[in-house]
Amino acid sequence: MFTLHHHPANPFSRKARIVLAENGLEFTLIEEEPWKRPPAFLALNPAGEIPVLEEPSGRALCGHRPVCEYIAEITSRPLMGYDAFERAEVRRLCDWFDEKFYKEVTLYLAGEKIFKRLWNGGAPDSTFLRAGKQNMTGHLNYTEWLLKHRKWLASETFSMADISAAAQLSVLDYVGEVPWDKTDENGQPLYEETKNWYARIKSRPSFKPLLADRLANLVPAPHYTNLDF
Repeated sequence: MFTLHHHPANPFSRKARIVLAENGLEFTLIEEEPWKRPPAFLALNPAGEIPVLEEPSGRALCGHRPVCEYIAEITSRPLMGYDAFERAEVRRLCDWFDEKFYKEVTLYLAGEKIFKRLWNGGAPDSTFLRAGKQNMTGHLNYTEWLLKHRKWLASETFSMADISAAAQLSVLDYVGEVPWDKTDENGQPLYEETKNWYARIKSRPSFKPLLADRLANLVPAPHYTNLDF
């Protein structure tokens, strides 16, 4: 059986968990606190970053991209797309959410409301929170545009792009920082397509275990586990 070293609030750990489950691979979870630099974990990954996936043989793979690519190679689930163009689009959107969204939104909002509390118990910085919320608007506008033209983010088929996006959003949704019900000046919902897409993601068997995650001294938003919001 595989072993995944993770943290429940880390979006890249969540991504790896979803990919493992989507491919029907059995795995156990070991929760890590990499900011404490535990020696046993550093022996697995000297970079001190999660996720880390241990094979049944004991060999370790470090980082969400190597882990997800490895899973893609040992299984037959085409989460990277069905042709060259679709695979390129999936990779583009994975980069968008794993890099751009993470740096512009997740690091600001989850960093202040979750990780700062875990690291040193400090209060959130309102400047960073405002920046994250402002950046969120542009990203949600983009996902809304994509989903008005496609069933899923990259194409008509569920893919790694959807997993990357949902992993990021789920962390922010835990602390109620995704404005699902925001409306325009006429009272029309701004993110209806994105909200419906995320509801479909939440209903997938691979995603449901994430909804059971709980962080120490941090209660999730009331709608977090509600499949229909």
